Amino acid sequence: MNIVVVTGMSGAGKSTALDVFEDLGYYCIDNMPPELLGSFAELIKNSAPQTDRICFAVDIRSGRLFKKFQECVLTLKESGSKVTVVFVDCDDSVLINRYKETRRKHPLEEEAAGNLMRAIEMERRETESARTLADIYLDSSQTNLSKFRERLRSIFSEGKGELVIDVISFGYMYGLPKDADLVFDVRCFSNPYYIPELRLKSGLDDEVYDYVFSFGDSEETYKRIKDLIEFLIPLYAKEKSRLVIAFGCTGGRHRSVSFARRLSGDLTAEGKSVRVEHRCVER
Repeated sequence: MNIVVVTGMSGAGKSTALDVFEDLGYYCIDNMPPELLGSFAELIKNSAPQTDRICFAVDIRSGRLFKKFQECVLTLKESGSKVTVVFVDCDDSVLINRYKETRRKHPLEEEAAGNLMRAIEMERRETESARTLADIYLDSSQTNLSKFRERLRSIFSEGKGELVIDVISFGYMYGLPKDADLVFDVRCFSNPYYIPELRLKSGLDDEVYDYVFSFGDSEETYKRIKDLIEFLIPLYAKEKSRLVIAFGCTGGRHRSVSFARRLSGDLTAEGKSVRVEHRCVER
């Protein structure tokens, strides 16, 4: 039986994740107390009609029961089922804006005397053990709803036994992507921003792309990065279902986009399952 346990920060996208799993044919249960995970999994397994795919959402709404999350998930993993823990996270500032926009109350807001920031800090402390247990970490801070859904589908869609590789570009001025497994800083190369005719273009434009790789240092660096990634992919495939490779430059528009564009194209040409996302190119 395949069991997915979705957890993480309130407001980060757990409900959206649950919708995706429901679309993928999982039997989904929201707000499940950790101590009931094993019992419900066994109940559903023996029910008619039978299903071999279950998704539970377990989070801070369980109150004090959430403290047993790690213990209960480890017990569930020992039962023989394939258990995948997905932790959905988001930057504090983005969470605050989302709560303000929706006017929804945080589950711990009353306990935090109405202070939203304090409620988020409390939840971070409570969910730390769950985060360390996660098999898949998803950061929704710089991702819109449709891309977040697409990312989940690409990881869990049926028939994709191979490792899914996400290649992303980002700008350091907007912060590091927390979901990245490998991060390459390409700020050391000549910046097209200072070329007037290239400033308003991006690495998706051939003029910028060709400029970035017109230098021997950038070409040599890319080849070495590619060799390293080719070596690491089989190793990651043994342990993970998703590998996130990130390239960062100052604004996330020129150099990082060019490197991400080239790597995603090369890996796709080799038949690997690849998604590319340029998180800051429109900023």
